[in-house]
Amino acid sequence: MTDTTRYNTDVVLIGAGIMSATLGVLLKELQPNINIEIFERLDSAAAESSDAWNNAGTGHSAFCELNYTPENADGSIQTEKAVKIAESFEISRQFWSFLVQNGLVSSPENFIRSIPHMSFVWGEENVDYLTKRFEALQKENLFKKMEFSTEFKQLVSWMPLVMEGRQADEKLAASYMPIGTDVNFGELTRSMFAHLQQLDGVTMHFHHEVEKLKQATTTTEWKIKIKDLSNGEIKKVRTKFVFIGAGGGSLPLLEKADIPEGSGFGGFPVSGQWLKCTNPEVIEKHFAKVYGKASVGAPPMSVPHIDSRMIDGQKALLFGPYAGFSTKFLKNGSYLDLPLSIKANNVIPMLSAGFHNLPLTKYLIDQVRQSSEDRLEALREYVPEAKMEDWELETAGQRVQVIKKDENGKGILEFGTEVVTKADGSLAVLLGASPGASTAAAIMLDLLKKCFGEQVNSPEWQQKLKAMIPSYGQTLNDKPEFLSEIRQHTAEVLKLVN
Repeated sequence: MTDTTRYNTDVVLIGAGIMSATLGVLLKELQPNINIEIFERLDSAAAESSDAWNNAGTGHSAFCELNYTPENADGSIQTEKAVKIAESFEISRQFWSFLVQNGLVSSPENFIRSIPHMSFVWGEENVDYLTKRFEALQKENLFKKMEFSTEFKQLVSWMPLVMEGRQADEKLAASYMPIGTDVNFGELTRSMFAHLQQLDGVTMHFHHEVEKLKQATTTTEWKIKIKDLSNGEIKKVRTKFVFIGAGGGSLPLLEKADIPEGSGFGGFPVSGQWLKCTNPEVIEKHFAKVYGKASVGAPPMSVPHIDSRMIDGQKALLFGPYAGFSTKFLKNGSYLDLPLSIKANNVIPMLSAGFHNLPLTKYLIDQVRQSSEDRLEALREYVPEAKMEDWELETAGQRVQVIKKDENGKGILEFGTEVVTKADGSLAVLLGASPGASTAAAIMLDLLKKCFGEQVNSPEWQQKLKAMIPSYGQTLNDKPEFLSEIRQHTAEVLKLVN
């Protein structure tokens, strides 16, 4: 007979990634006596989307990602999304600074480092676009430190590896942001969980899988059935609030929760691979995150980049990601994830989204069919003198793009993150991908407003939130002096070049 344990708690966090870690720390800082139970299917934290090998680690701040600044039909550049993401990343920097300054996590150099962020293009049309993008962003205070050049010598200075083998008469351009960062979200996540595990009222359960979750009929509380995969023991937990931050595993759990707000949501899985450099001499030649323009139909997570990283204390050099298709929702998931996610309430949105995104389907099919020679050809657009023997293929993370109903009941494919909350604030589910981890603090602050609105508006919580995030409740783009002050402070605490 299987043993069953029953108990109550205030909060259940499902998934041990960056989102759950961020929310857990925020809640314990705001209400120290709160009880939190954390459940993770794998045997360690940050082993899926938050792991360093499974994401770009850019510290998405919209400095170099061109998909955040699309060009309008009239040739003008949209900057609203870039500004919003840059604002969100400044919130993350403030939150991380608070963690370091107050000893909640140590050694910021283990999870964040300064590195230039660059956008690089070739061809007259693309150079024209990047020129207009730079001019548009120069009007925004968050991007004032950005530089731009079409001069061959300057480009060689910024990215010598990328410029090797190119001719001085080529039509090239690059933007350069000196205050970019490289973030190891896996290390940061594990550090936050290590802090949480030292606190009273917090328990982490690895190798535990949620089998059922259902809201009680007489209260807003949730009843959750969880299986200990190591011994088969069943835990039945009753809780006031549930957060599902399980990456690609969030959609199946949203469907199990069966809330009206979750009706019509579906998911489209996209897998990825990197080319990882194995030649130390080549690795040492490059120190920047250089992003280009995505291919037609490519999802945002597939924007090509040649990327200098610090992973496990070692300098690494990656190129990619090469997108692919798998029916798994998680890197450690099941091939049945996609077919099992198709329900009566989402089959029409999913079919509709598929029909309206045929270029994406074609792109993914082409990516899956790529040979090693095809991958080398793509790499040589960024590193012209690359040799295949210096690179090896590495499997990256699995992402699930959000499909949801539009106003006509049909489906649209969303590139980004989406938080689905029950009307009574008792449950919140995070779906989607990029920019994700980089904006975790801002996403969780929005979640607190939706699910803990009364407490958030209390003088006590307001005071604590402003202590953690000095710009809380304000924007920085329209306050250049305040922005400079915030950036200077966070740079000093996090040991960054500002």
